[in-house]
Amino acid sequence: MNAPGTDTLAAALALVGLVVVVAALLSGLIERSRLPQVAVFLALGAALGPAGLGVLHLTLESPALRLVATLSLALVLFTDALTVDPAEVRQYKGLALLVLGPGTLATAALLALAGWGLLGLAPAAAALLGAALASTDPILMRGLLQAHTGPPLPSAARHALRLESGLNDVVLLPIVLVAMAFLREGQPADAETTLARLGIDLLLLGPGLGIAVGLLAVAALDLVRRRIGVRRDYESLYSLGVAFTAYAAAEAVHGSGFLAAFAAGITITVLDVELCECFVEYGQTTAEMALLFAFVLFGAGPIWSGLAVVDGRTLLFAAIALLARTAVLWPALAWSGLDLRSRLLVAGYGPRGLSALLLVLLPVFAGLPGSAQLFALCSLVVLLSVVLHGGLPLLLEQGPKALLQGSPGAQPVNGLPPTAVTAGPVAGPAPPDIAAGDQAGSDPLRLELAALRELQAAGAPVVLLDVRTERTYAHSPLQAQGALRLPPDHVAERAAALGLPRQAWLVAYCA
Repeated sequence: MNAPGTDTLAAALALVGLVVVVAALLSGLIERSRLPQVAVFLALGAALGPAGLGVLHLTLESPALRLVATLSLALVLFTDALTVDPAEVRQYKGLALLVLGPGTLATAALLALAGWGLLGLAPAAAALLGAALASTDPILMRGLLQAHTGPPLPSAARHALRLESGLNDVVLLPIVLVAMAFLREGQPADAETTLARLGIDLLLLGPGLGIAVGLLAVAALDLVRRRIGVRRDYESLYSLGVAFTAYAAAEAVHGSGFLAAFAAGITITVLDVELCECFVEYGQTTAEMALLFAFVLFGAGPIWSGLAVVDGRTLLFAAIALLARTAVLWPALAWSGLDLRSRLLVAGYGPRGLSALLLVLLPVFAGLPGSAQLFALCSLVVLLSVVLHGGLPLLLEQGPKALLQGSPGAQPVNGLPPTAVTAGPVAGPAPPDIAAGDQAGSDPLRLELAALRELQAAGAPVVLLDVRTERTYAHSPLQAQGALRLPPDHVAERAAALGLPRQAWLVAYCA
């Protein structure tokens, strides 16, 4: 006889396994087809839900949804913080202010006015809904940032969108938490005391404990690195542990665990670039699986509540929600110095997805009145955004490239045109042994510096490639002479765009 809860545990593990297997098997297809990854996992959730196989039955009150949503929001904020590059923020601080001002706060205010005037929501509820819907989705945003067939996105547009997706959630979360304080029933008459307590929780306890946990974690890791050593892949798991520890520490003293997770991530970003790189290499995949799992749960029932509120007013509100960011950001970008293509991309692309759903779930989990209606309205906008914004990377691949991407063909990298590297069939003396490939335990693909010099001296065609990650490359003042820049993501497509010769030695270095 099975122990109590065994069937439930087996079902949960089966669901997690299914999500991971499907994500792995379909990753290549989704990437090549440019289909929105979010839509695939929403469809998977629908197939498993009551309207499909009936395996999942989730409501807004389901403990599983609450657990996954809480972990996902903490991971979203922590990952956002780790992907923020301080040097990039300093270099593009003007763009950052624009996307966080008109792009985020002004959009939230406009949507709050629309919710109050058009839908008749209470001011606090309208402010909460506006803040949730002003959040751009990091997963859908990544789909555009990784569009790589043909020339890359304009650099300024890429930086602006990345800064927005990394910083806007932490700007909007306090608005949501303050609005929740005004939605609670039985609130004490002394509103000043309530706001003062909320200010302490938001500005001191949450961020303070997050910074403290981050400092202790970086110091402990640095000590162990020097004394014993830590495997690189385990450092990414370490960073996830820091995120959850910071969240728990803040919640234990009634602070904001979500702000603590973000503060811990920012602390790591500033103090330990290597740990950030480890997370990007290994841990971000784990975090993304958790976020996609959340989409499966939403697709199993809750998100489709958005279709139940469809009428003329809600559709008009949804249209405003999808266009408001463009309306306020487009004129603001006129003074940014961006070219037309960059302005179109930055102002026109503002997907709503998981971040918006997670923010609007906070009042639902707190049991606040009217929160289910807010979730349904947010779900309607998210569903429309998945269709509208999720297909933009596909449009960039197949649509009017002359406007949004420029003429196809190879692009210069670091000022070196692809035609600067030419080579016919490999000629000259036989190449030297590479990394002593006949020795036990050696790596036959590793080229020692002396062997590289012998190849060059022998007249063999050699192309030196700098394949360091963007963060490491940006922070390093050194670069090998004559090296071509080839970022490590989507190597085949980028190599084709560079026009790298097929009959040459391609020597890549990453440190």
